[in-house]
Amino acid sequence: MTDRYTRTAITLHWIIAFLIFTAFPLGAYMHDLPLSPDKLRLYSYHKWIGVTIFLLALTRISWRTTHRPPPLLDAMPQWEKFAAHTVHYLLYVLILAIPLSGWLMSSAKGVQTVWFGLLPLPDLVSKNKELGDSLKAVHESLNFLLFGLVLAHIGGALKHQFIEHDDTLARMLPFLRNKS
Repeated sequence: MTDRYTRTAITLHWIIAFLIFTAFPLGAYMHDLPLSPDKLRLYSYHKWIGVTIFLLALTRISWRTTHRPPPLLDAMPQWEKFAAHTVHYLLYVLILAIPLSGWLMSSAKGVQTVWFGLLPLPDLVSKNKELGDSLKAVHESLNFLLFGLVLAHIGGALKHQFIEHDDTLARMLPFLRNKS
């Protein structure tokens, strides 16, 4: 077994991370804009990113089922291994649930999702204002949960890089590998 992730897993990780770091601030920014063509365009971009994240997440999960990740370091305390596994599991759940909740919300609000302006996606539920409002709250709450978990994930990686001085972060950034 190797001590680092595959190139495919690394690539998918960083593309999804980049898209999340694009979609989250875009969503926060566009949320309170007055209705305008610019706001509608930003909503379209946000949906395109969300659908792309969803598809890449499915790809990443499929890849992971056939390509085991490297084991956590033996020196890690059990509680830290448990926390790492829990955070990773929740991140996978959220990178599927958040785009799905956005798609459901759009459907309930009667606004079809059209991926890249070319591929209309089917509505998942019928138009229903109350459901749309509830799904909006779910979508926003899940995003803030993701934000917190991403901060914990980054914090853990930085702890291992700068305090533990181990190769944990190098498994996703191979150019950091110790040369010793």
